[in-house]
Amino acid sequence: MAERLYLDWNATAPLRAEARAAMLAAMEAVGNPSSVHAEGRAARAIVEKARGQIAAALGADGADIVFTSGSTEAAALALAGRGLACAGIEHDAVAAWCEGALPVARDGRVRVAEPARATLQLANPETGILQDLPEGLAVSDLTQGFGKVPVAFNWLGCEMGFVSAHKLGGPKGVGALLLRRGLDVEARIRGGGQEMGRRSGTENIIGIAGFGAAAEAAARDLANGTWEKVAEVRNILEDALASAGKTTIIVGKEVPRLPNTICAITPGWKGETQVMQMDLAGFAVSAGSACSSGKVRPSRVLRAMGYEDEAAASALRVSIGPGVEREDVLRFAEAWGAQAQRRLRKT
Repeated sequence: MAERLYLDWNATAPLRAEARAAMLAAMEAVGNPSSVHAEGRAARAIVEKARGQIAAALGADGADIVFTSGSTEAAALALAGRGLACAGIEHDAVAAWCEGALPVARDGRVRVAEPARATLQLANPETGILQDLPEGLAVSDLTQGFGKVPVAFNWLGCEMGFVSAHKLGGPKGVGALLLRRGLDVEARIRGGGQEMGRRSGTENIIGIAGFGAAAEAAARDLANGTWEKVAEVRNILEDALASAGKTTIIVGKEVPRLPNTICAITPGWKGETQVMQMDLAGFAVSAGSACSSGKVRPSRVLRAMGYEDEAAASALRVSIGPGVEREDVLRFAEAWGAQAQRRLRKT
């Protein structure tokens, strides 16, 4: 039996060796980062090293970086009570706090008339479509773009942004909010006043250490052209899927996208059915964002882009990463194509 193939990197990327090593080393730290003795200072040094690694990887030197449990908590910290507008393509963790709607074009791009009163993602987790962030934007979800495309927070022109470690090969359960120096947010978790008073609670130094190491490795991959090679493999798979599924639509192909993401709509073939069939065949893929793909309903993102319910319910997301080779994706395309042909013969 062929080895299983993981093609769901946008849900979570495999843990990097660098992150694993950093986390194992951090487990030896005894002290609390808030303690002033030698053991506490050693723990604090781990946290601050990671903060510096993340700042360097994000082009955020001089910005405040607040560690959280992930992007969802960071989004709440940045957005709660602000009444910002957002588009229907935003992640549920963002949409939950928005009070206005931004228009979405058929190609998935968003126009922002009042940046200071809006939030806009850098990259969409389902389609991979990239946005041009306007100067003066209040908040941006940088989660899917970080580690896959160059990001320089200091040059983006937004006040706040947030990221999550596990999307770039770090551990699950740790993220960060970035703030331009001089800005502040109201703490949602109060207590000991950690993280500059913005997020109380003893820091997760093991997760933070892994996050920092993963961010540093991700920046190195970008500089080395690793994701350009990923894009080449993605394009090979995309062509193979379009050839095998005669009615298949590749979403966002005409606009800039993440180098690793394919959102393919095959009308009438439900996304969750495709996921289950491919799982049985030995491939891990998804029908959309990991936080919503388990819910049997049309994609909210695709509906916001103007797709009808049938099409929005017939999407498959394939997301790859470094180490996924041409032979791997062609093996997937063959298995997927066989199911597509079998379905066509039944209709």
